Amino acid sequence: MLEIVALSVLTAFLTSVGNGAAGEMGKQLLLSIGALARRTMGRETPLPTSPEGWGTLAEQMHARLGRDPRQAAEWAALVRSVSGAAVAQAVAQPVAGGLPPAPRDFTNRQTVLKQLKREATRPAAGRPRVALLHGPPGIGTTAVALHLGATHYARFPDGQFYVDLRDGAAETGLEPSVVLLRLLRAMGVEPEHVPPTGSGREQLYRRLTAGRRVLVVLDHASSASQVRALVPSTPDVFLLVVVSGRPFVLEAERVAVPPLSDRYAVKMMTKVAGRETVSRAKARLPRLLDHCAGNALALKSQALCLLNEEDIGPERPARPERPAAERGEPVTAAPGLDPVRDAARYACGRLRPETARLCRLTALGGWPAIDARLAGAAADVDRGEAARMLAEAADVQLLDFVPDGRYRFRPEVRRYLADTAALEHGIPECAAAVRRVLDSLHTRVTHAAHAALPQSWRTEPAPAGGDACGDEAEGLAVLAAEVGNVVRAVSVAEEYQHITTALSLARALWPLQLKAGYWDEVLPALRVAVRCVEEHRPDPRTAGALHFQLGHCLGELGRGDEAQAAALAAVAAERAAGHLRGEASSVELLGLLDLHRWRYESAHERFVEAELLYRRITSGQEGEADVPRALALSERHQGRALRGMRRPAESRRLLEAATAFFARQGEAYNQARALTDLAETLHDAGENAEALTKIAEAERLLTPAAVTHLHYLAGLRLRCEVSAG
Repeated sequence: MLEIVALSVLTAFLTSVGNGAAGEMGKQLLLSIGALARRTMGRETPLPTSPEGWGTLAEQMHARLGRDPRQAAEWAALVRSVSGAAVAQAVAQPVAGGLPPAPRDFTNRQTVLKQLKREATRPAAGRPRVALLHGPPGIGTTAVALHLGATHYARFPDGQFYVDLRDGAAETGLEPSVVLLRLLRAMGVEPEHVPPTGSGREQLYRRLTAGRRVLVVLDHASSASQVRALVPSTPDVFLLVVVSGRPFVLEAERVAVPPLSDRYAVKMMTKVAGRETVSRAKARLPRLLDHCAGNALALKSQALCLLNEEDIGPERPARPERPAAERGEPVTAAPGLDPVRDAARYACGRLRPETARLCRLTALGGWPAIDARLAGAAADVDRGEAARMLAEAADVQLLDFVPDGRYRFRPEVRRYLADTAALEHGIPECAAAVRRVLDSLHTRVTHAAHAALPQSWRTEPAPAGGDACGDEAEGLAVLAAEVGNVVRAVSVAEEYQHITTALSLARALWPLQLKAGYWDEVLPALRVAVRCVEEHRPDPRTAGALHFQLGHCLGELGRGDEAQAAALAAVAAERAAGHLRGEASSVELLGLLDLHRWRYESAHERFVEAELLYRRITSGQEGEADVPRALALSERHQGRALRGMRRPAESRRLLEAATAFFARQGEAYNQARALTDLAETLHDAGENAEALTKIAEAERLLTPAAVTHLHYLAGLRLRCEVSAG
């Protein structure tokens, strides 16, 4: 009996795979679909770039399947095998995450909480449940969101998910696709199952939340574009968007967080400082409350000031007279002053001068994550002293803890500290502090990049000073921990005209994008670095390396046209430098970009061109040692392109040669990849028994950690068995 996949199923399948082709096996599946689509259509079929394009392709192929039983069975087997393996992994039940703990000093806000509860529980009636919670900085918007999640935990049994959008390295805020990426990670989606495109991520988010009772909190959102894709399409999801500052236009229930009344302001201060401490300051409370203007952050800061005075006692040593604000004492504010900035000024006044200096100099770079190493470099003090100073600053609420054990400034506090740094310490000292942090970060991540890819010519040599990383895993871990700071450092280095440092920092990110898939994270830094290249014209080899990194990154994110332009620029720069290895690698990248867009003839031409360039590297030339492996990879890529061109005999010959090379070298993973390609080619040619042998060989080479690859092989085995039967 002829089995034909229904048009609706085929359309959904193609659209899902097209949007979700993440990781090595996602791209492998997409190549298999491209090869099968070409056989079905009998002509070159470009990769669709939109849901409409996938729908059109599905209609065209479906019309042909009724006339070709063998192709119909092949598509049925492919859809069945993928639905039972790779896709099933991506749509598993999300991890039931939770929000950060609510603050213990939370006070009142009952009216605001009632408004939010009403929006979360009203009849859906076809309208998504969305609230925009807003208020001025420091007023307590985040505290309200966290308290809501804590008190209504049972209403969201399938999970509460929190994403803080302020810790992005870019001042302009996170891109919408990155917001989706972070939310999917919070939901427990494994990196290899996160789609590379924004549309694919949105589709997966909707599949994960369909029919589930979930609370999603997006904190410190800065634009409607960041959150629009997350507006729920199912009635049981409540999206809470938190804005610190002026609200933006969003179709949502707008809920403003007002200042605390004097009654509740005193109650909050009492929770922080204690009843006796607040009673002692009764005479000062009216002007203190007037100054704080109901701002929760300012009130907490003033309460800590009062508590500090009580702890010190009446016999504290006398100090030289300073203005009240600089002594950390409450003062009457002049009209128009900002209570959050004043709270920062009070906190600085309560610190030792050297600690306040460290905070001001550290604030200059806008670093997303601060530790003793970074702060010590800014203030030019040793790490131990810097760690003590950071702890002091956190005690007076000048810094916030972050989950990884480091610190960060609130944006308004950081701006105050940065604004006063030049006045307090002078421009030369501020510039020197930034330079020291850049140098420290550069040394650290250059060591890490070299450790992560010790044999790669794309990483710079490890510097003479600094702390070396023990192995590849440690190198990658350091880069992953510092990626936000490095991305920020590239922009800071450009701003301060340390162009060589900016370019070198960006190059150090290569192991992260190659081995760990940090494409979204590194993209802003690569864009800045390439802009520096175009404006300052460094040596062409550096330009070629950075254009290559940008092209690779854009290609992985599915931005094919931009990636091709960057790769072409890399080829031109490497050719101008006379760097054969770099030129060949960049031409190879062009081939891979074509391959993953189903342009098999063009891809094959690029791979052949790259092979000829590699063969021009003769004995004694730079890169000579890399040539044998590069040629084996070129054979594999050519074999994959020839498979798409329906030239199975040539494809098989090249893939067998590549497999043999990796076997001799002991590269088990690359051997398994080549065997998978070979099994695909054999299956296309109808040699399913031999294909099953290659699948078994690949499975034996892979470790249990290669879950995605093993799932893919299981699906390929099913397709071969169906065809053979």
